Amino acid sequence: MATPSTGANNSIPAVRNQVEVQVGLVGDAQVGKTSLMVKYVQNIYDKEYTQTLGVNFLKRKVSIRSTDIIFSIMDLGGQREFINMLPIATVGSSVIIFLFDLTRPETLSSIKEWYRQAYGLNDSAIPILVGTKYDLLIDLDPEYQEQISRTSMKYAQVMNAPLIFCSTAKSINIQKIFKIALAKIFNLTLTIPEINEIGDPLLIYKHLGGQQHRHHNKSQDRKSHNIRKPSSSPSSKAPSPGVNT
Repeated sequence: MATPSTGANNSIPAVRNQVEVQVGLVGDAQVGKTSLMVKYVQNIYDKEYTQTLGVNFLKRKVSIRSTDIIFSIMDLGGQREFINMLPIATVGSSVIIFLFDLTRPETLSSIKEWYRQAYGLNDSAIPILVGTKYDLLIDLDPEYQEQISRTSMKYAQVMNAPLIFCSTAKSINIQKIFKIALAKIFNLTLTIPEINEIGDPLLIYKHLGGQQHRHHNKSQDRKSHNIRKPSSSPSSKAPSPGVNT
């Protein structure tokens, strides 16, 4: 007589479902798209990454109960000559992550155009707004920190996008970006606490993004043209924009 520990059925591996999820990374050159992708997939950080020419991609598997989720992450080069390759990173993506450099406010201003073009190609993707290089932001003038934080909050509201400040150099909020992406795609409940204090690495997601973005109000697109641009001069202490973290 078979026992629970030796029964024949126990030798049959559980059937696992597999789902592939495409995620697009877009934003200006040198904002840290490649370093975010490599840090998340390979847990490697190297500040000397060369600029992406065209589109790079990596994959990572994560498991939720009986399902394996395969993240297929598309990293689009930020130079304008690669804009014709934007469909590769956006069409078919469940989530589009819009990245900007917290120490270069002009890269946040550029998000409006990135969003307009990406949304024109795929208006069902869930947007996530990510500010990179938080480890460098905290060395800047407190007044600038408040300004860039509040302006990015306004962008996130207009885009209906979760807002996350991260640092690949210091491993701040990297895993949480993709946990939030997964939760928004599959309507899962997250217990990650939000962070909304100016000066801290912002993590605001509970009432932004998700399935409701698929019924996005077109008036939000008109509002995006009225977002005030942040100051273009953060501080004399701002690091060189050539460092890609």
